[in-house]
Amino acid sequence: MKLQSISLDPTSKSLSIVADIDFEAFELFAEPLSRAIDARVIERQWGADRHQWLLDFEGTQIQLNYEFYGDICWLSVERDDEFEVLEFLASLLERQR
Repeated sequence: MKLQSISLDPTSKSLSIVADIDFEAFELFAEPLSRAIDARVIERQWGADRHQWLLDFEGTQIQLNYEFYGDICWLSVERDDEFEVLEFLASLLERQR
């Protein structure tokens, strides 16, 4: 798993990830990412052009999304008070780049 860049967006409560991701083999990216942030995969969903996984990180539920057509990948949380979890994960991922 090689990340090219990551960026936080407090407005959308998300952490964008730029990486070389193969839509057809998303799990080859998502599983190592989940392990790298020490998150447990709760649920996996996919459709014609999108993957959406639900992760658990120390009690916080995080959505891992990837949209094929936009080649966009991001982690997101629901509540404002959970954004600090994404900030922590961003620092963790930066150290592993």
